[in-house]
Amino acid sequence: MNDSDTFDRVLVKLSGEAFADDVSSISPKILMSLARQLAEVNGDGVQTGVVVGGGNIFRGTSAQATGMDRSSADSMGMLATVINALALQDAIEKEGVPTRVLSAVMMQELCEPYIRRRAIRHLEKGRVVIFAAGLGEPYFSTDTAAAQRALEINARAILKATKVDGVYDKDPVLHDDAKRFEELTYLDALQRGLKVMDATALSLCMDNGLPIVVFDVFTEGNIRRVISGEPIGTVVRAAPASTNHAADPTSGNRGDDGVG
Repeated sequence: MNDSDTFDRVLVKLSGEAFADDVSSISPKILMSLARQLAEVNGDGVQTGVVVGGGNIFRGTSAQATGMDRSSADSMGMLATVINALALQDAIEKEGVPTRVLSAVMMQELCEPYIRRRAIRHLEKGRVVIFAAGLGEPYFSTDTAAAQRALEINARAILKATKVDGVYDKDPVLHDDAKRFEELTYLDALQRGLKVMDATALSLCMDNGLPIVVFDVFTEGNIRRVISGEPIGTVVRAAPASTNHAADPTSGNRGDDGVG
């Protein structure tokens, strides 16, 4: 990224696994760190939406769902994202930042229904908006929901918050010679089968020129660093400022979990 790559409205994509540690499916320590980082960028005046996954609790395509009807399994996964969204809302509000959960599935006692104009109005009023229940339909991942919601709220970029410090050409845990990309095009990511986002989400971003930044969210303050344009993680977009190249895998934060 360069100095012009700063964002005033972003969509942060958090996987369900980002909430978990070795002890619990929702780690209070991790939750507090995520909340602090989101409150920090909100305090900087950045309008922030968040899409959460539910894989720490239940994923419709996981072994847990073996033998289940896919639509039923995906519906359970949607409910898992609502649990994560409510937990994150509570943590962010403890940091003094007003937060709203908007769900694609109606459950008015727990959260507001997703309405695009309402979401944008919340953002304009300085509230963090958490989008729950994916797109409210089976067969669509929360990656696709993140791309869709980002486009609907006119976000400048998707910030894909992960446990690794970018996208690698192969698993850095298994391969010492794995190379981290600083920049990629959408087509490169699709053709190489790199784990940026699923193909549907990546294609949606490509068709609409929406950049994706993949970065390590477990280094405190990294959300702010990405938004301010610091060169961390991997940027995926249509026209990189320079030829795609890989960074020295020993520099910066070393990935500790799979590719991308």
